[in-house]
Amino acid sequence: MTAPIRSSDGPLILVVDDEPRLVRLVKANLERLNYRVVTASNGEMALKQVESSDPDLVILDVMMPIMDGYETTRRIREFSQVPIVMLTAKSEQTDKLKGFDLGADDYLTKPFDPEELVARVRAVLKRTQFQNEPRSRPTFHTGPLTIDFARHHVTVNDREVKLSPTEYRLLICLATNADRVLLHEELLQQVWGPEYRDETEYLWVYIRYLRQKLETDPAHPQLIVSEPGVGYMLRRLPQDAK
Repeated sequence: MTAPIRSSDGPLILVVDDEPRLVRLVKANLERLNYRVVTASNGEMALKQVESSDPDLVILDVMMPIMDGYETTRRIREFSQVPIVMLTAKSEQTDKLKGFDLGADDYLTKPFDPEELVARVRAVLKRTQFQNEPRSRPTFHTGPLTIDFARHHVTVNDREVKLSPTEYRLLICLATNADRVLLHEELLQQVWGPEYRDETEYLWVYIRYLRQKLETDPAHPQLIVSEPGVGYMLRRLPQDAK
């Protein structure tokens, strides 16, 4: 049998939950797959850990004392773009959307299969590493939007726009297929991973985020347009189009 790789070699994951048994379960499943793990039992401890440990990903429970997961996510997003996977006993779509609106990258409902959690962790880490970006051209332009691929720099009308890693990956996918309608399933698989092909609400939320940040009038988008029931397309516009 092959000896396991030392856990100190892998990405660092912060697990935040006030249930010690669940923390031990998650920690054990991550460490056996070469992830390093630090823990916190409430939101205040989590903020300190994010600042001091600089984790590669945070697994964060919603229902916690002192500071719940929503507030913790909001506070983390004030200074960090670390990927966040939220854990909760709630399964309503409005709860998921609240997490996404605050900056969460993924959402898993308790009780969950540890293997599913590990799969989500892998997928989130993979898509936040900016893989498969175009190298043949340094920039992309359409209307007021410019993307500098080498610097991961996005501007609208020469003003810098801050995007989360997931927002950036979605924009890159649309930009490298400009003027082509990408199917919902195609976008979900390319940006989130094959296990997300049916999670259309993820796509709706992040298209809305991009429109709010990139469009002059998000209610009447000119850059990111939809083909109802089919998918989305990033249009090529003249440089002087606003």
